[in-house]
Amino acid sequence: MERNNNTVTNDFILLGLWPELSHLVILICLILLVYLMAIMGNFVLILLIWLDSRLHSPMYFLLSQLSLIDVALISTTVPKMVTNFFSGKRTISKIGCGAQILFSLTLGISECLLLTFMSYDRYIAICNPLRYSVLMSHTICKQMVIGSWVGGAITSLVHTAYVMHLPICHPREIPHFLCEVMALLKLTCEDISAYVKSVVVSSFLVVLIPLSLILASYIHIFLAVLRMNSPDGKNKALGTCFSHLCVVTLYFGPAILVYMRPGSSKTPKINQSLFMFNAILTPMLNPLIYSLRNKDVIAAMKSIVISRCFLKKVKSHLGCHT
Repeated sequence: MERNNNTVTNDFILLGLWPELSHLVILICLILLVYLMAIMGNFVLILLIWLDSRLHSPMYFLLSQLSLIDVALISTTVPKMVTNFFSGKRTISKIGCGAQILFSLTLGISECLLLTFMSYDRYIAICNPLRYSVLMSHTICKQMVIGSWVGGAITSLVHTAYVMHLPICHPREIPHFLCEVMALLKLTCEDISAYVKSVVVSSFLVVLIPLSLILASYIHIFLAVLRMNSPDGKNKALGTCFSHLCVVTLYFGPAILVYMRPGSSKTPKINQSLFMFNAILTPMLNPLIYSLRNKDVIAAMKSIVISRCFLKKVKSHLGCHT
């Protein structure tokens, strides 16, 4: 009977975020608020980096790309989840499900690689400052960004193509608020043990290896900071790294717990919590982390606000005379 039903429709049913939770509407409204704050915060950060010449450096160029990825990442999940909740329809088409898997994986892997390149940027700036302009030229920065996007796209395309061609034998209900590879694999009737091993291997490549490179960069950075004689130099060097380390922790922590926990400990509720933190909360927190502790960003924001107020006064003054 299930097979006959599956031939009628290829749509999947997203059971949503903790469907048994009372007052779920409050949680959805909070998530929508987080989404709006993430969009606004990241776009403001991108605008500041674009407008202020003091932020035209490799570090802030890479940061603007991180904000762009965060905007796209949170937009792949929240609008669909909110629309499904308020419309009462929990279905998502097979094409829509594949697109959500493709985009979320591409953006997640791209962010992972970009954070690795950002740690390399800090390593060069602190450990090899005399060659910084050569090793972190605008061309190299562009290549880093393109490499992040291409690496994420190729990896996600392989996984998406494989998963979406698996036959579905169980009820097409996904206990999640988005289409996700591991949740979708539970609906297939084929032996996927070999593929699950390949997921673990690819997770190792795109999570643990970049994380190891980031840790190696910061070991060299901290050793270089310890050799500095100037307290101001130490504080400045550590200050530029603190924000990046916070973002790395926020991103890699949930990613490791999602894809590298033992199978027996993987429950839908825990996975949903980790995905919500990684795909919804982190994109909102990233611009706050980089803005609140960054003197250059704060100075750029004050400069733009003051200049806009000055222009308004000039326009109103001219209007009064005319």
